[in-house]
Amino acid sequence: MKEIYLIGLGNPGKKHFNNRHNIGFLLLESFSKKYNSNFLLKDKLKSSCSEFQINNSTFKLFLPNTYMNNSGDAVRAIVDWYKINLDQILIIVDDKDLPLGKIRFRRKGSSGGHNGLKSIIEQLQTNKFKRIRIGIGSPLTKEKNNFNTISHVLGNISLDEKSILDKVYRRVIESLEQINTKKEEYIINELNSFDKEQS
Repeated sequence: MKEIYLIGLGNPGKKHFNNRHNIGFLLLESFSKKYNSNFLLKDKLKSSCSEFQINNSTFKLFLPNTYMNNSGDAVRAIVDWYKINLDQILIIVDDKDLPLGKIRFRRKGSSGGHNGLKSIIEQLQTNKFKRIRIGIGSPLTKEKNNFNTISHVLGNISLDEKSILDKVYRRVIESLEQINTKKEEYIINELNSFDKEQS
């Protein structure tokens, strides 16, 4: 039985539930719901966890409760507790530098200024871990100042954005379901070429 560890990044609590910054949480909650699995808080893993099986694979899903900027603490706890290789984990994260609805699957890379990824890289002492980045677009205003960026990522997803993101979640979930039956290259190409207009 192969095990896959999916870690969605976000901020815990009702206040943040529908923030653009919480796309990692929203996607994994959607995945878990599809398999009628609930998230339970596990203090030792600094996360809420859900687990279910698809074919011969066990999927373990995690929503860190450390807040975004300390996501690395939860990832470190998960890696240490399960004694897993880093190639078994996959981080799901929002990305303001990608247009809304774009998906990027990478096997490694810098944080790109994302505090959650930065924290994970610091804790794991490497940037060689897989991540799926989901575009939330950047603020519409001309001045790319810090305030605009923060209010954008912590702003709530609009109904128009939600209809696009629901397609993205479906596409990513379909790919994740095949992660042990199809070659990784195939899944990477499938996700990276996703077009929200054609789906």
